[in-house]
Amino acid sequence: MLLQGRRLLITGVLTEGSIAFAVAKRAQEEGAEIVLTGFGRGLRITQRIAKRLGDPPPDVLEMDVNEPSQIEAVAAELQQRWGALDGILHAIAFAPGDALGNNFLNTPVESAQVAFATSAFSLKSLSVAMLPLLEQGESPSIVGLDFDAQVAWPVYDWMGVAKAALESVNRYLARDLGPKGIRSNLVSAGPIGTMAAKSIPGFSELAGVWNTMAPLHWDTADAGPTADAIVFLLSTMSRGITGEITHVDGGFHAMGAPPSPPAGE
Repeated sequence: MLLQGRRLLITGVLTEGSIAFAVAKRAQEEGAEIVLTGFGRGLRITQRIAKRLGDPPPDVLEMDVNEPSQIEAVAAELQQRWGALDGILHAIAFAPGDALGNNFLNTPVESAQVAFATSAFSLKSLSVAMLPLLEQGESPSIVGLDFDAQVAWPVYDWMGVAKAALESVNRYLARDLGPKGIRSNLVSAGPIGTMAAKSIPGFSELAGVWNTMAPLHWDTADAGPTADAIVFLLSTMSRGITGEITHVDGGFHAMGAPPSPPAGE
């Protein structure tokens, strides 16, 4: 199995339709031992969803990535439990409502800062806090969830800016952690109908046009293809890959215009 014996910390599990849930499920199927995190009002939701991931269900630890003490507490728990960590899934992003929905020009700096801190800087915070554990792991791998920040999107606004920062953070982590044998990569997924995505005003319109551009059919209800790519990056099979952004979007990112039908059709 691809992840046999690997110990993984997985954030962002909120619903069965989430990418993080699909990763957790696939990771277990591939032999990994997992721990989940949640915080605030979402903690009970994660604990409830965790029961659908096996018997006994994986443990859920409380962790708000904007609270250093909570990250340190999780690191201490994993040190006591495993003494090492082989992989992390960073599936965390948030922007206040006034930083989304084509409100870019009116967004206050405080809201932009929240989007940056939660969605980008947290990747560095989490990686550094877990560094002693990762250094004891086997071919340790950090994987974050991205949404292509090469272009401006409708309604995405300051979350798009935060994702651009996330992509840069990933490159610098790859630079600084690579000499320690630790990999850092992102997966840029096409739109999936997660709870977070549905909270973005205009998400349905964006998702609705995806298949006019993507040469491969894209199912917004299927997180499986994205989860499979993440599982690969969390495995030792990807041991030579770092600083990368892997697009799992049906090929949308590579198209400059909607594809024309092949000649003769």
